[in-house]
Amino acid sequence: MLNLAGMAAEAEQNWPGLVQAWVDRRTPLCELRCPPSEILPEVVHWVVDELLFRFAGLIVEQEPQEWDLRYLFYSIQGPPRWARLRVRQPLDTPKFPSISPQVHAADWYEREAEDLYGVTFEGHPRLGDFVLHDDLWQEAVAPMRRDFDEKAALAERRPDLDWKFRRIVHDPGAFAMPVGPIYSGVTESVQFLLETVGEDVIRAFPRLFYKYRAIEKIAEGRNVDGCLLLAERFAATTAFAHALAYCQAVETICRVKLPPRAHALRVLVSELERFRHHVGVIHDICESTGLSVAASQAAILEEDLLRLSGDLTGHRYLFGLAIPGGLSRNLKDADCIDAVEMAVKILKRLQELDDGLRYSSSFLDRLEGVGIISPGKAWEFGLVGPMGRASGLGGDLRKAQPYASYEHFEFDVPLESEGDGFARLRVLMAEAAQSVRILCQVPVRLEAGDVAVGVSLQSGRALGWVEAPRGATFHGLHLDESGVVLRYRMITPSFVNWHGFHLAAENFAFQDFPIILATVGLSATENDR
Repeated sequence: MLNLAGMAAEAEQNWPGLVQAWVDRRTPLCELRCPPSEILPEVVHWVVDELLFRFAGLIVEQEPQEWDLRYLFYSIQGPPRWARLRVRQPLDTPKFPSISPQVHAADWYEREAEDLYGVTFEGHPRLGDFVLHDDLWQEAVAPMRRDFDEKAALAERRPDLDWKFRRIVHDPGAFAMPVGPIYSGVTESVQFLLETVGEDVIRAFPRLFYKYRAIEKIAEGRNVDGCLLLAERFAATTAFAHALAYCQAVETICRVKLPPRAHALRVLVSELERFRHHVGVIHDICESTGLSVAASQAAILEEDLLRLSGDLTGHRYLFGLAIPGGLSRNLKDADCIDAVEMAVKILKRLQELDDGLRYSSSFLDRLEGVGIISPGKAWEFGLVGPMGRASGLGGDLRKAQPYASYEHFEFDVPLESEGDGFARLRVLMAEAAQSVRILCQVPVRLEAGDVAVGVSLQSGRALGWVEAPRGATFHGLHLDESGVVLRYRMITPSFVNWHGFHLAAENFAFQDFPIILATVGLSATENDR
């Protein structure tokens, strides 16, 4: 296993005169600066297939004179390490080689960059009609470019009135069933095209971004506090996780050292959010299978956890708590102890519900062997969080790239290998128990002292990361010398996992579709940022 210096030396040796390596031991990070040529896919292959790094995402930034693309990778074995491939190209040449043939998980990132920046990835099999739907917009709108004129874009909008879903199945008797994008209740806008020649779904194509909000564009020019509001409020059910990732990026840029009490309380709130989120997904699974009593019991548990969050922090969804430099309010030791004791009681009730579900044959019949994602496919698509761990794919950032003070807490990362709906349910149940296990360790680690320190803003770039309830999330930030946001990048677990959702839905019956959708626990709002 190469250390950072070894990675840098081997990269420069493999591609002499073409790749320049730079090491930042503070992160710790090895940056490889590559030319925009066929060398890039070769370097990506070396990082992923030989060094066994996982692809974290792509950050595109338009500089005054050039394009700056940063491909992020992180280790899931051995000591925490990062690799960053950096590629530059003049603004008048927005063309780069595609890395999707080497890393299929990069597919959606390249499609997103092409839609939003007008950057072309040569060799990619399918670009366009992604974030900006062709039946609503024309190509080359590129809203993330610096010179984007929203008034002109609206005035000149030319939707493709002849647009149709791209059909794959053309056998005799084949038909396509559209589902969505409008639903009753609070369900967000997603459309699915389910193709079949009988009762089984042969192809499931999700079409998202109906409520694309351009949050990364809106963030440009805002101050740090204004951008924090965007970070924590674009996906309410995981508000604290995203706010924490953003705050950690600010703190890295400004070289802020938090007091121990702030770290411990951040862990407490993070695990309380994870526990509540997982109970919410379990409720949705019970509801999708028609178990109204079990669904009601899970809904009560979720409500109890929301009330617990509100009583402890002042907000049911933990808004306004994470700030750069720590937390906005101190939580009393006695209140934390009471909250942990209540969480233990709620977990006991959840486990009683779990025992009942495991003895319900009608419930198990709808989950076992249904919605299978193989470990190989999970790795190929880079699935994260419970969805990935149910298919044997580890890589929890709390272990692989510790943040806050997670390295001081004892917990396990549940893994299953079957990759079906029941495996995903078991992971959710086990992770809820591990969250409470972590919560029980917080009170003994609560040192007296402040929960926030001052932050002196300065220029720089940094990445903040968190193992959010749905999986790994990364927030990239670029500040100028006055603390104004030049670029803000959100990489969410739902964006990653929606890419692989079709793997679970295909080759299963139509009536299984809503149940499979519930077991993956994905968010449209977390995706349509």
